[in-house]
Amino acid sequence: MTGDAPPIRLFGPYLRERYGERVGRLCLDAGLGCPNRDGTLSREGCTFCREESYSRAAERGPLSIGQQIKREKEIASRRHKAGKFIAYLQPGTNTHGALEDLRRVYDECAQDSDVVALAVGTRPDCLPRDVVKLLAAYRDRGLDVWVELGLQSSNDRTLARMHRNHTFADYVDAACRARAGGLLVAAHLIAGLPGEGPDDWRRTAEELARLRPDGVKLHHLQIVRGTPLETAFRRGEAGVLQAGEYVAAACDVLERLPSRTVVMRLVGETRGDWLVGPDWGIGKQEVLRAIEAEFRRRGTGQGALCGIS
Repeated sequence: MTGDAPPIRLFGPYLRERYGERVGRLCLDAGLGCPNRDGTLSREGCTFCREESYSRAAERGPLSIGQQIKREKEIASRRHKAGKFIAYLQPGTNTHGALEDLRRVYDECAQDSDVVALAVGTRPDCLPRDVVKLLAAYRDRGLDVWVELGLQSSNDRTLARMHRNHTFADYVDAACRARAGGLLVAAHLIAGLPGEGPDDWRRTAEELARLRPDGVKLHHLQIVRGTPLETAFRRGEAGVLQAGEYVAAACDVLERLPSRTVVMRLVGETRGDWLVGPDWGIGKQEVLRAIEAEFRRRGTGQGALCGIS
């Protein structure tokens, strides 16, 4: 990187540029569940996942989507001075359900005039064409629609080890289907999954880059209390990255992604006492500054090793 150009295309500046003001995220729970836990695919779930560790859903109680939006808007307005908002369906698999049930959820998200975008977290194997068509209808109503697909790794052996119950080919199919429907596509990635090293997350970034993702969320593997991964960790069968190792991993990944891809997250947060490890003792901004410093040391930045615009 040269001059004063930032080494990373971060989400906050992208949102201010697109909407002309600060945009907050409303984390909403539609109670749609997950096919990897409800018996549709499995009842085991992913080895690293426990929703309570990252979602405020348990604090909301039996609130409707509209009530959740009102509460989240008050929080975002107070903390971040936001005037516009993204309705983000976060916990569970938010394309998993009957079409009319999904329509009711999405309609309630879209009713608020301050909501400028809808973001739907889901699995790569749970995005059929009729749901893409439904989501595209909200784009036609003037909302940006993001589909956030949990990929984690392009290595099918890793995905099987993590009990993801989908393949990289499922991700490719879903991303292409969403893109054909005019939706914005983001991928979730985890660095430091058991059995993986630098070659693996670099390869994942290179495979993902070929699909030209609109956004990416990257974070390090965290060991969450009450998950199968915690058991493996305590047995010495799974490790975690230290802060410096993750900083290097994040730079490795971002160097291989297109410079146009919006980086929506670089640090994962586990709530309360759910985190078993690692505890780096530093905050999100310190990690971001360390990543930017590493890019300066390398003389590179996002997209430097990509070759894809």
